[in-house]
Amino acid sequence: MSYEGPAVVADVPVHLRCSGWWEPIDGRYHWIGRIRPEPRIAALVRAGRRDVKVVVGERSAPARLGEVDPWGGVRITGTGRPPWPVDADDPDPLPAPPPGA
Repeated sequence: MSYEGPAVVADVPVHLRCSGWWEPIDGRYHWIGRIRPEPRIAALVRAGRRDVKVVVGERSAPARLGEVDPWGGVRITGTGRPPWPVDADDPDPLPAPPPGA
């Protein structure tokens, strides 16, 4: 499952490109991606801020900022339901959580 499009990270409008997968080892959904170069996000990383909220439309999710690449883009990761809408036609949709989860 993947997403590319507009988002808001730490109250800053950005362009986000992410994909995710269900990890059977820990039984959780993991997602990872990049934020297009945005000086305000790069400044947050350089100032030591890592934990952020990502908003896509009406959905949101906690995430963690990673390194700033040489072009000013920033890596972003998350665990759990992603902030983008889950498409029922996606070839790799989120599986139902295990019983008792």
